Amino acid sequence: MKFRTLGRHVKEGTKNLGRNGWMTFASISAVTVMLFVVGAFLLLILNANNFASSVEDDVEIRAYIELTATPEQQEELRTQIENTPNVESVTFLSKDEGLDQLIDSLNEAGSAFESIREENPLNDAFIVRAASPQLTESISQQIDEMPYVESTNYGQDFVERLFAFTDLARTIGVILIVGMMFTAMFLIANTIKITIIARKREIQIMKLVGATNGFIRWPFFVEGLLLGVVGSLIPIVVLGFGYSYLYSAYGAQFEMLFFSLLSPFPYIWQIAALLVGIGAFIGVWGSVMSVRKFLKV
Repeated sequence: MKFRTLGRHVKEGTKNLGRNGWMTFASISAVTVMLFVVGAFLLLILNANNFASSVEDDVEIRAYIELTATPEQQEELRTQIENTPNVESVTFLSKDEGLDQLIDSLNEAGSAFESIREENPLNDAFIVRAASPQLTESISQQIDEMPYVESTNYGQDFVERLFAFTDLARTIGVILIVGMMFTAMFLIANTIKITIIARKREIQIMKLVGATNGFIRWPFFVEGLLLGVVGSLIPIVVLGFGYSYLYSAYGAQFEMLFFSLLSPFPYIWQIAALLVGIGAFIGVWGSVMSVRKFLKV
């Protein structure tokens, strides 16, 4: 296609936006509303996934060392654990530190355990973190079979329920996102289709006077592209400023509730690029599919 011809199609497609005022407004409004919902839901899912990941990262294995193990045997055990595949870190926790943690976790009731400090019955332990939280159970089983290990604990029942919940939440999130995107595509495309149907006589007259399909289709192609892109700009601006304000104004309060909001950047840019892409695709697709049926005269 010649550059002059392409320029004509772009000019004509742009003019069509102004010629069909209310239908253009309806199409852009449909794109704006649906993409705002999709963008807001994406931010929600990203933060929920981040929360699930942070909770999973707190999962750790406690390998309790036999009371009779010597310092040399403890060091041997540590080396063996560190050499275990998929182990990320190993930290030694003395029985005195373990007692301090127990007393702190019980608040005022913990003072009752101060009396056993001189004859501390607890075991020294190694705190082990897996490279991937899902490997915790497998690594715990391997450590449990090592010499000088009395027992291991990683909160088995809680961790299994936690992983089941986070996996279910991620699956539901993906399904909802895909469903929202297809719903948006359907509604926006149908709104654009109504815009094209209202001009079917114009298309048919152009076809009867000898205009080629490409000559007719390209202005609508450009118009749909512009509808999608313009419609995506408003939700991008609102979500960008809105989420940035939420993060700066209430981010610290969320952290007090053990829920850390994701930093706006680079996620806002990624969601903006995605929304522009979705809007452009839906606009072009809706226009091309709607015009095609009127080209058969």
